[in-house]
Amino acid sequence: MTGALGDLRVVEMGQLLAGPFCGQLLGDFGAEIVKIEPPGSGDPMREWGREKPHGMSLWWPILARNKKSVTLNLRTPEGQALARKIIAQADVLVENFRPGTLERWGLAPADLQRENPRLIITRVTGYGQDGPYAPRAGFGSIGEAMGGIRYVTGDPDKPPSRAGISLGDELAGTFAALGTLVALHARHRTGRGQIVDSALYEAVLALMESLVPEWEIAGYQRERTGSVLPNIAPSNVYPTLDGPVLIAANRDTIWRRLAVLMGRPELADDERYATHGARGTNAEELDELIGAWTAGQSSDALLELLHENGIPAGLTYRAKDMLADPHYKAREAIIRMAHPDFGDFPMHNVFPKLSDTPGEVRTLGPSLGQHNAEVYGELLGLSADEITSLESAGTI
Repeated sequence: MTGALGDLRVVEMGQLLAGPFCGQLLGDFGAEIVKIEPPGSGDPMREWGREKPHGMSLWWPILARNKKSVTLNLRTPEGQALARKIIAQADVLVENFRPGTLERWGLAPADLQRENPRLIITRVTGYGQDGPYAPRAGFGSIGEAMGGIRYVTGDPDKPPSRAGISLGDELAGTFAALGTLVALHARHRTGRGQIVDSALYEAVLALMESLVPEWEIAGYQRERTGSVLPNIAPSNVYPTLDGPVLIAANRDTIWRRLAVLMGRPELADDERYATHGARGTNAEELDELIGAWTAGQSSDALLELLHENGIPAGLTYRAKDMLADPHYKAREAIIRMAHPDFGDFPMHNVFPKLSDTPGEVRTLGPSLGQHNAEVYGELLGLSADEITSLESAGTI
């Protein structure tokens, strides 16, 4: 048993990103993740990613880390029977098919929990398990739009933008993992499993702060505001001789320190800037004052000055900046593992950090069906001849 979740077996039947990201998070903390994939093709994530050295995905080794891969055709009665046997010995089933898919495959949650009452079934979909939109196909981009984050992201004079990552999918996977852990905690008291229902759009909605009551109660519609948040100032990107620097001095005490540092201590008591509300109202004017001060300095000198005076500031990092940063190194935020094809393989480490039972990346994403013999032979007790017969029939 390795890690805080090392006594758990999770069967992952999802594909693409949202469900498998939930599996990745649970596996990071020690859960045994048995990933079921279609024979021959596997999870499409094996092929995803912009850059593919050796024709292989750089995303797969991360998303499928700490997982065991078994192949199984869930569209056949034989495959469904094998799935039931594996699930009967699991603590958690994670899936992200459209609602009704498990039921059509003879794997209805009620039946699975009748055979395994302690089973937690975590279901990740675009719109949830019920409601008028439940049958619709749902991808992360649609969840981001419906959940509200797309509308408020980007510059005000341009159409809504998106983050450069699959934010909706990963949020849904994160909340699915959270829900799974809550259900596991409840199981300690009740002895019973339950259904965890994580919808993409609701995962995004959970981040939207006070957006809904702002409209309903105050009649205020949040709009796109580019690099700033309305009424939060100063907090923006400011120019220097060699590139922009982020400064966040919107708290009264921090703003006062910045005003002194600028050689303009009187600004801290100026009625236009003295309070949080006043600075928000006069944010553009204040940003111009700060930008005029930062523009004549190098970014390194400016950052050193800001840090010495307790003013939050930083740079906008790219991958190469992360790899070179001493704080990243000291915290082991990025680790390296040996990959059979890529060699030295860097990736983000397990997060959050735990003092007594930290997570760990034990293995990179497996090859398709790499663990068939282990799962079908050792877990289910099938003989080598039986496994060979299943392979010949296309069941596994």
